[in-house]
Amino acid sequence: MFGFVTANTRELNDTQRRRYRAVYCGICHRIGENASRCSRLCLSYDLVFLALVLSSLYEPEEQENSGRCVPHPFSRQDYLDSEIIAYAADMNVALGYYSAQDHWQDDRRLDALTLARLLREHYGEVRNRYPRQCEAIERELETLRRLEKEGCPNPDLPANAFGRLLGELFVWREDHWSTCLRELGRSLGRFIYLADAAMDYHKDRKKGSYNPFLASGSEPDREKWNTCLTIEMAGCARAYEHLPLVQDKDIMDNILYSGVWLTYRHKEKKGQRRTQDADR
Repeated sequence: MFGFVTANTRELNDTQRRRYRAVYCGICHRIGENASRCSRLCLSYDLVFLALVLSSLYEPEEQENSGRCVPHPFSRQDYLDSEIIAYAADMNVALGYYSAQDHWQDDRRLDALTLARLLREHYGEVRNRYPRQCEAIERELETLRRLEKEGCPNPDLPANAFGRLLGELFVWREDHWSTCLRELGRSLGRFIYLADAAMDYHKDRKKGSYNPFLASGSEPDREKWNTCLTIEMAGCARAYEHLPLVQDKDIMDNILYSGVWLTYRHKEKKGQRRTQDADR
């Protein structure tokens, strides 16, 4: 369910692209530093949006660095570091651990089992630092598993569970902005879950896997799904625009109002092509 919250980099200028990339590389560097180099396999662009929002809101001191890494061994890459970027890296490890576990349990993928074992110890360290967030991940993922096992026909229930999960991750600390940040994360989480379900409808039907739209008995209805996703993104935008965000607002606008939709359309078309090829 990850990979939706990314920027439309074609609409970013060079300065914005460098900033976006530097935050991503900063999260990658922190994962390697706090966990292990192999743990970087769980890295996702989705957590860059979280880091940008919290950095703009709380304005932590940032350190600019550069260095070489496995993907770029011959040229130094700029990256940023701060307590917010460290937090985003920890949340990336927590989500990566449970995502790997799910892939192993659902598809028996050996690469997922290997990653889950690599991340297990580091997840324990993250849980000690952020018990509220990790308890929410555990609780809501267990709710999702139960609903999926029951074949829940109401898409709102599993979407709410994933929304509550992401809502807790957006709350770095309990303060004046907690309610607004929870709502932002909750609406974004619902969007991600429902977009993923719409995209995987045909694949899940062929595999016999749980899909909330399948379980509800509805036939594919792109117009209805798009309306549903637009409503979720409107709720996300309301919470987002209520926050006093100035730094990197242009990049965050790009992600929320262009990037997520571009990613959804791309994944949707890719899924349709795979279905058409399989039916030939």
